[in-house]
Amino acid sequence: MLGLIVKIFVCPITVMIAWLIFPNVEYSALYQPIIVGLILAIAAHMMEVVILRKGTFWISTIVDFIAATLIVYFVSLFQVAQVTFFGAILAAVLLSVTELAQHNWLIKSVRTQKDPNPA
Repeated sequence: MLGLIVKIFVCPITVMIAWLIFPNVEYSALYQPIIVGLILAIAAHMMEVVILRKGTFWISTIVDFIAATLIVYFVSLFQVAQVTFFGAILAAVLLSVTELAQHNWLIKSVRTQKDPNPA
């Protein structure tokens, strides 16, 4: 659950940074990258729950990159927003860098192990 809380803050901030530094990622209002970031946070957390284990670090990161690219590109269909596919890839690269750190932290803190006998 702590991973989701971290993502709820990190993903929108990362999308806002992509908006500020990449000319191919253009939003007309502040709420737009926040909404995209929150959708990314929820999707990334669900993928971590399903995929992330000790031996799947790189697989999980690659799947996160692909999903982030598609989510940023297709969810950014706001009326005045303009995100090119290349811009979505650049934003996904930034998001993947944050995911590398988060996946490493989650695996090292043993937060990815699932309890075989839940109470």
